[in-house]
Amino acid sequence: MKHLFALIFITLTIVGCRDAQENDETPAVNEDQLEEVAFTNYGDDVTADSYIKSGDLTYLFSQLKPNDTVNVKVRTVINEVCAKKGCWIEVPVGDDQSARVTFKDYGFFLPKNSQGKEVVLSGKAFKSVTSVEDARHYAMDGGKSQEEINDITEDQITLSIVADGALVETYEGADVFVPAPAEESE
Repeated sequence: MKHLFALIFITLTIVGCRDAQENDETPAVNEDQLEEVAFTNYGDDVTADSYIKSGDLTYLFSQLKPNDTVNVKVRTVINEVCAKKGCWIEVPVGDDQSARVTFKDYGFFLPKNSQGKEVVLSGKAFKSVTSVEDARHYAMDGGKSQEEINDITEDQITLSIVADGALVETYEGADVFVPAPAEESE
């Protein structure tokens, strides 16, 4: 009988220790993992390392002539988002300019509520000439007033980035944009 109680006691001790050990283990989180947790990836995979900062875009674009293209990876803030579906954003370039960012082959869009959030963009930067018609279309999508749209009367030199991937800062409890699955044809 003593052996039976000893056997039960040993079994309970082993099971109890194993449960306690499993419950006490907490995963170690380093700064790289925190960086990954803080962003949601859209498009091609982008990492939050080896980027230029927003202020460096001023110099980069000053070196480009219209139709020049350069690969870029930049960490910046989203100034404006397409109000209709998130199909473009604007990011600051210096104090008085911005660059329009579109997404490669319209393969992904960013959340419409991402204005003011940090973003890491990977893609191609270039200068181009934007027609009056296109500039007015972008202004309409951006929610500008009819008066502001009518004030666009000349072609504009546009600073642009075509992003193949983006990391957007995610706040706890934020709505994360998940595209609807493609409908299957019957």
